[in-house]
Amino acid sequence: MAEYYDPNTYPKEWNYLQTGTIIDQYVIERELAHGGFSSVYLARQTADQIQVAIKEYLPRKFAHRTWNNAVVANSEETAALFTRGRVLFFEEAKVLSTLKHPNIVEVIGFFKAHSTVYMVMTYDYGVTLDKLLSNKTLPVSEDFFLSLFNTLLAGLSHIHRHQFIHLDIKPANILVRPGNDALLLDFGAIQGFPKSSLNKQSKVLTKGYSPIEQHDLNSELGPWTDIYAVGASMRNCLEHKTPVPALDRARQDTLTPAVQALKRKFPEHLLKAIDWAMELQPENRPQSVAELQQVLADG
Repeated sequence: MAEYYDPNTYPKEWNYLQTGTIIDQYVIERELAHGGFSSVYLARQTADQIQVAIKEYLPRKFAHRTWNNAVVANSEETAALFTRGRVLFFEEAKVLSTLKHPNIVEVIGFFKAHSTVYMVMTYDYGVTLDKLLSNKTLPVSEDFFLSLFNTLLAGLSHIHRHQFIHLDIKPANILVRPGNDALLLDFGAIQGFPKSSLNKQSKVLTKGYSPIEQHDLNSELGPWTDIYAVGASMRNCLEHKTPVPALDRARQDTLTPAVQALKRKFPEHLLKAIDWAMELQPENRPQSVAELQQVLADG
């Protein structure tokens, strides 16, 4: 009979690949970030010493790392979920490897090892927008705002043209590079469209950024779904706080429109663009990135 995971019997550091670990043709240097389903590492190619970022599938609710770095399910009950997620992760890597754009994280390879899967990405220098905002290291001017979100929207438009939606746009997934150039990260929730609904395993929600239709498994999703998240990210950028969650707004909308809350602090056409993008009902929002870009350019 197989033995399964008792979280109290394994050292905490086993959650992560340690510095110096060799995996495939890469040497792990350090951890960059981690979430509930994956970890991202800075690594170096052994052949030419070029730095890359490697994303590892490790859903901590379903699986754990053993002493020899193999990733296995926590129990018989979670084995199917772990396996299904591994397939979806590999599919994400395949999709991203075809979506080449300067404002989308570039996947340059993917491979299987240690009973899990890995995605190899170019390593870009920058700071995520959420960290910039929380550290208040950069004043948010109109020029910064337009440079950042126009480049983000350029990348998002490319995704939509290929019949995909991101479904997890938020400041933590927007890397701000030199010149206020945006790089859209983390495509773990990506879905094709038109598609009638999500399934429970693929649903990713972030309070303040996910619109109401994303909470409903039967609702139709599309570019307008990403546009709400962009609007919420824009508002956070100007207001330095997470907007009121969409479900709370659906019960009682206490979110003061940006044209009122930020009046005289920023140009009116920018505030109108944010309010339009954050309309509660999907049909009342811009239906394409091009529509939102036009409003931002009207000033």
